[in-house]
Parts: sequence; C-alpha cells; structure tokens
Amino acid sequence: MKITRMLTVLFLTMIAATAVLAAPSRETAQTGDRPLRIAVVMPSSTNDMAFSQSMWTALVAVQTEMGGASALELVYSENMFNVPDAAGAIRDYAGQGFDIVFAHGSQYGSSVQDIAPDFPETVFAWGTDVNTFGMPNVYAYTAAAEQGGYVNGILAAHMTRSGRVGVTGPIEVGDAKTYIDGFVAGVESTGRNTSVSKTWTGSFSDVALMTAAARTHISNGADSLTGSSQSVVGSVGMAREAGNVYWFGTQADQTDLAPELVVASQIYDWTGMVREIIANHEAGTLGGQSYVLTFANDGLKMAFNPAISIPAEAKAAAEAAIEGIKTGSIRALP
Repeated sequence: MKITRMLTVLFLTMIAATAVLAAPSRETAQTGDRPLRIAVVMPSSTNDMAFSQSMWTALVAVQTEMGGASALELVYSENMFNVPDAAGAIRDYAGQGFDIVFAHGSQYGSSVQDIAPDFPETVFAWGTDVNTFGMPNVYAYTAAAEQGGYVNGILAAHMTRSGRVGVTGPIEVGDAKTYIDGFVAGVESTGRNTSVSKTWTGSFSDVALMTAAARTHISNGADSLTGSSQSVVGSVGMAREAGNVYWFGTQADQTDLAPELVVASQIYDWTGMVREIIANHEAGTLGGQSYVLTFANDGLKMAFNPAISIPAEAKAAAEAAIEGIKTGSIRALP
C-alpha cells in the first residue's frame, strides 16, 4: 500500500495508526509554528509482543511522561516486511517533511543509506546496527541482547527437568544471533548437564516455521524453549499446546502470551534513546551517533513472571549475573 493511501485509511479508521506525543514544552518541541513530527516504519505490528512493540511502547511512554498532545506528532507504518515497500515509506515520510524518521529494522539499513543524503535536514534512525554510514543525519541503534540472553540461559539451565533446552531462532544475524549466543553462554556458565539444540528458520516473520521448530524440540525432549523475533508467537503457542514447557522471552515482556509458562523476558527499553534524539534535534544535532541498550544504562531490563515459582537458587544466580554484567565482572559473550 502506498504511504499516502495508507495514511488516508488510517485517518478514516482512527484506530491507533496515528498518535500524538507530547514534548517537554511548546518552545522546545515545536519546529517553528508546527509540532515536531516523527514517523516510524516497522517490520511487524505495534502489538507483536517483540521487536516492533518494543519501539512503540517506548514512544507511548515518552508520550505519557511528556504529558501533552500539541507538541509532537507520531505516525507509523507497520508490517513492512517487504524492504522495497519500507523504503518507499521511509522516503515518503521524509518527503512529507517529518523531522525524524525511525527505520526500525536491520533490513532497512541500505534504504536509509540511500535515502538520507537526499534529505539532509531530516533525522534518520535505524537499527539494530551501529553503522551510521558516516552521515551527519543518521543515528544507529542496537541492543546488547546477549546480556538478557545470558540471564535467561542461567534460568533455563536451573529450571529444565529433562536437561534439554530448545532454541528457535529466525536468521543468524544481529541481535537475534547475539541473544542466542548469550543464552548458550549462560546455560554453559552453570556447569549443569544441560544440552541446547538450535534451529534457525531463515525468517523473521514465518510463524509456521517457528511453530514447527518448537514442535521438533519438544518432540526431542526439550521442556524449556527460547527464541527471538516477532514470529516466536508460534513457538510459545506450541509450548502452550504441549503444556509444562517453559518459555524465556526477549525484546518485550512476553508474559501475556502464556502467563503459566513464560518465566522471564528481556525487555528492550528505547525511551532514553528517543528522548536523547529529540533533545539533540532541538539542539541542532541530527545524527552521527550510535546507541547500544545495556543493563548498565537501563536500556535492557529483566521482567520475571510472578506467576512462575522460580527456585531461589535460580533467581539468585540470575540476579547475580545481572549485577556482574553491569559491573563488567561477567561477560555475556565468550
């Protein structure tokens, strides 16, 4: 769908496709006599319980804390799995005069690199990556996903009853790879007799493939599962169908997917980064910086499900790992 048509439909339906965020004050947030305008292009939906939702949740949090509806406007395009369509949306938003355009997907990097030079007064932010392409109007951002992966790996190693843990990954790149690498390192750090089997589906969006991967792991005796990307709803659904299979989440709090099975989730909190990009824009800085979410800067957080009885030893080991990663005494990646 072309972006102009999409915006018309979103306006007529009036269902959350446009939203208004407030900035600290009209004097600091407005550009001239109009609100600051932010557009976001996302590969999945704003309620995917994973990557796209993590960004949308951050923007809504900024809206709440800033307390108004007159200074900052936000629109989004979701389910932009097709990169050419996403590139068209990114270019259209810049052409419409949006001040900041978030290209929220690692697959959008080449599009940002191509489009940003044509709009030198527009801020572009993209992730997950740290490459700004040397451009003064491009930000890059990522998450040190291995950190929460390490913590989840410790929990899984303590809580598995069969000694078998399954991983359902999308494509072996970016934060999906580092999360799973950290998870495996966390399992191994416990010294417990726990085996980890990994499956890469080759897709960030194919729920059926994730479901099949989870089914295979469970059939082979795994009673604890983890994975990354918006398609893990398939894995969690398979865990619920099997029953008595724990899930360890990442990117967003996935407890609501299966309150009886989700032990803990690593949460990506982009709010600090969003605040800083807005402040930089008002100060005249349009890019040239990379952001990395970590436990130490509170960009990464762990949400433990209170409905799950986590053994005291496991919880203590997980909390000790979080503190060790913060101080640098523990490395989440080998």
